[in-house]
Amino acid sequence: MRSLKKRKRTGSKLNQLRSTFFIIFACLVVPVCLVFGAEFIQRGNLQEAMAWLLQNPMLFAMNAILDLLIFLLIYALAGALLPAVALTMLLLCTMSLISYFKLKLIGEPFFPWDIFLNKESIDIVPLVANRSNLLPIGVIFGMFVVLVVLSFRLPRLGLRLKTRAIVGLLAIYAVYAFGVNAPWASRVMDRMGANEIVWNQSENYGNNGISLAFMMNVKNAIVQKPAGYDESMMEGIAGKLKGQANIQTASANLDPFNGVQPNVIFIMSEAFWDPTLLPNVTFSEDPLPTVHRLQQESTSGYLLSPQFGGGTSNVEYEVLTGHSMSFLPAGSVPYQQYLSKVTPSLAGYFQEKGYKSMAIHSYEGWFWNRENVYKEMGFESFKSKEQFSNPQYKGAFISDDEVANSIIEQVDNTDIPMFIYGVTMQNHGPYDDNRYESNPIQIEGDLTVEARNTLETYTQGIQDADASLQKLMDHFAETEEPTVIVFYGDHLPMLGYDYDVYTQTGFIQTAKSGQWSLDELKQMHSVPFVTWSNVDLPQEQLPVLSNSFLGAYMLKQMGMELPETLAYNEELSRKMPAMLRNLVVDADLNLTTAVPDALAADVEQYRQLQYDSLFGKQYLAKYMDSKYLQPTVAANYNQEFTEFGSSADNVEEDLAESVKAGKEISQ
Repeated sequence: MRSLKKRKRTGSKLNQLRSTFFIIFACLVVPVCLVFGAEFIQRGNLQEAMAWLLQNPMLFAMNAILDLLIFLLIYALAGALLPAVALTMLLLCTMSLISYFKLKLIGEPFFPWDIFLNKESIDIVPLVANRSNLLPIGVIFGMFVVLVVLSFRLPRLGLRLKTRAIVGLLAIYAVYAFGVNAPWASRVMDRMGANEIVWNQSENYGNNGISLAFMMNVKNAIVQKPAGYDESMMEGIAGKLKGQANIQTASANLDPFNGVQPNVIFIMSEAFWDPTLLPNVTFSEDPLPTVHRLQQESTSGYLLSPQFGGGTSNVEYEVLTGHSMSFLPAGSVPYQQYLSKVTPSLAGYFQEKGYKSMAIHSYEGWFWNRENVYKEMGFESFKSKEQFSNPQYKGAFISDDEVANSIIEQVDNTDIPMFIYGVTMQNHGPYDDNRYESNPIQIEGDLTVEARNTLETYTQGIQDADASLQKLMDHFAETEEPTVIVFYGDHLPMLGYDYDVYTQTGFIQTAKSGQWSLDELKQMHSVPFVTWSNVDLPQEQLPVLSNSFLGAYMLKQMGMELPETLAYNEELSRKMPAMLRNLVVDADLNLTTAVPDALAADVEQYRQLQYDSLFGKQYLAKYMDSKYLQPTVAANYNQEFTEFGSSADNVEEDLAESVKAGKEISQ
């Protein structure tokens, strides 16, 4: 009997030793495999993943430590080894796959704040849903299923409840410490060779590895208070700005509209750009006759967009608020993350001047949280896709011509002057879908068949956008109601993976954005803008201008009073016309990667003003008697479009009920 008990105890100890051995083995091997697998997925190339591993063994180890912490946390929660391996693999590989697609499409990796883009993530599905892309997705899911099935057939290799609690809490503490850059965690990362490259996130992820770069970005989700920001500093800035706004007009006595308030229409055309700028290709006809004519006849130029291939709302944010994305974390989305209170904007400015401020966008109102943000910006109304009645579609989206019709209808049916901020959708990517029955403009050049089809589809879209602009011009020229139109694109189009069309034509020399020259970086972010008015305005050609300076610039061109902060924008734009996170253009059009010393104080004041408005305590408004800095929400916000409910489903239900009752319904 004793011998039997002894054998059982011995067997039990052996089992415990085996379990401990396998758990330790998994803790050593699984993170290493996950790091290599994640880097292989994100880079899309086995050779590049191997080269990074061999050249950066310490960074590889640092990524493995972080993956180990994630694995231990999931292990503590799951309570069994194989399910924890399966869940950790699914999490990290999915993150790497998303980063791979984002880098391919728009040159940006996966950021911590992307997790909060819930419905907006649907927007990327058409871009990745093809057979070649479904293979890695299927492989990852298949491996997950295999591990889950094996977990039912193999020993659980679980941890005791007390051990799980200790391991889980330690893992949470360590992950938190690395995420917020605690002193001890910072020392560990420094010794392992981590070098954060905030201004170039594709290079940041490429050099440091996805897990480490992602973790270093966690702290960037919280925008740090600028050095010296407090009430006394803002009081001092307020003193400098007082009296400055009223003189920031094109001329001290300029009144081109003879006391009449003009309609002001901003149209941000989806992915609008000039493809005739591509070298080594020819077009059978000019796709942009209206824009090219306006570039010769009226104020026009190029806007330096903070985005490429996507992120439309960030361009809206810059134009409407006068703020710069350069002071916010790379890849962040203010509409989703920061704008949760009443914010000074062009919409509120015009509303306060007696205008009706309206936003028109031919897509769902929830997208990028517009239906809430526009309210906080002071718009009176927002007409989204849900409020278009039987619109014409071109491809998958409402046509640009339909948006032009809507703008005309709104202006003609409104007795007071209007500020309209219109956003189109027709020419949204991808462009490999052959969305039109035919592409009348033929393109010649040394391009692959796929690249030519992509470019021809895109070109048909911008030709339609150009025609919609001409339609607006013709209408307001005929009505003679004083009107100003500002027409521009939000960003360059994503023409294939890895900037395919741009590299094939020689517009840029490499698909690696981290290796672009400053000139290439500038041209990959420069979109054309043109203006038109049925009243003579000063004419000027602008080689480059930041989106954040456009509002102030146009108010000056129209001879309108500039609020204090926009007056400062206008003044700064004459010293530094444009700025991205990693590109600054000075008044002499010199390009630098960082703000020159001569402009540092001016840019820092710009940062302080933005922080005070967006994150701070609005000290500036306290020391300035400015209605612009003390905005309010329109009391009747969107009342005209919410009579039947806020969603398309509610509209349809109410319409059906009204028709049944014999009522005449109009939207």
